Amino acid sequence: MNVIRIPKVIKFGKNALSEADYPKNALVVTTAPPDVSSKWLARMKIADHFLYDKVEPEPSIETVQKVIAEYKTKNLSAIIGLGGGSSQDVAKYAASELKIPKILIPTTFGTGSEMTTYCVLKFDGKKKLLQDEKFLADMAVVDSYFLEGTPEAIVKNSVCDACAQATEGYDSKKGNEFTRTMCKAAFDVLYDAIMNNKPENYPYGSMLSGIGFGNASTTLGHALSYVYSNEGVPHGYSLSSCTTVAHRFNKSIFYEQFKQVVEKLKFDRLTLKAPLDQAADVVMTDRGHLDPNPIPVTKEDVIQLLKDITNGNL
Repeated sequence: MNVIRIPKVIKFGKNALSEADYPKNALVVTTAPPDVSSKWLARMKIADHFLYDKVEPEPSIETVQKVIAEYKTKNLSAIIGLGGGSSQDVAKYAASELKIPKILIPTTFGTGSEMTTYCVLKFDGKKKLLQDEKFLADMAVVDSYFLEGTPEAIVKNSVCDACAQATEGYDSKKGNEFTRTMCKAAFDVLYDAIMNNKPENYPYGSMLSGIGFGNASTTLGHALSYVYSNEGVPHGYSLSSCTTVAHRFNKSIFYEQFKQVVEKLKFDRLTLKAPLDQAADVVMTDRGHLDPNPIPVTKEDVIQLLKDITNGNL
């Protein structure tokens, strides 16, 4: 038997942000500075809310604990994660601890986090992937409104992330007919949007990707990417090379098209500060990504893949 889990309500399309209803006395969690978040909040027409805008990129469990400590006595109606994956992950964890509804609104369209049961936080300085049904949104709102004014680098990283998730999710051993259908549809939308310069379609493609991989898993590309993310490389940027070599290793049907996407988006070559042997040990501990990989992976495989990434041999 297969099980599919998605948010209770998904509101998407043009003007979804302004037409959705938001509860009073909600906490909005974001990484955005006030001059940016104030415009978003005005468009949402949200009233009587709290705002926590000190979420850092790649957030830690300590940030979540600060949010809980500061607002647990405020009788919150919900927590709204407004931003990229970082804001949404903090909102997911904090809302689940406080046992209140969570509303997720992506502004960068890469993580697909608004659709998934996944939550990524740093524990002792290292990123950890958590998965639990309690992290699923009660409502997700997806609107291309946020694309306007978003820095090109963020858009580029985000759409690469969505492509990696869709294609790795398709290949995952945890997948099924439904997830593969969603992942393939997602990549088709994203590939067309990237290659034919239609960024307005990125949010929809990312949403489909989140539904697909969120009910399967990502695989080797993501396991490789975290050693770069731990050195401060943006997640989508790290996936550009990591998922490309992973697809080659896995003989994925998406290898050639994914490589075309990376070339079109013009990502620079990655560098790694950590010794290859040490980095490979870190990758090998990531069973959540390696176990669903379609082909078994050894430490020697990982060392060679990291060498290929460093040498630009994609």
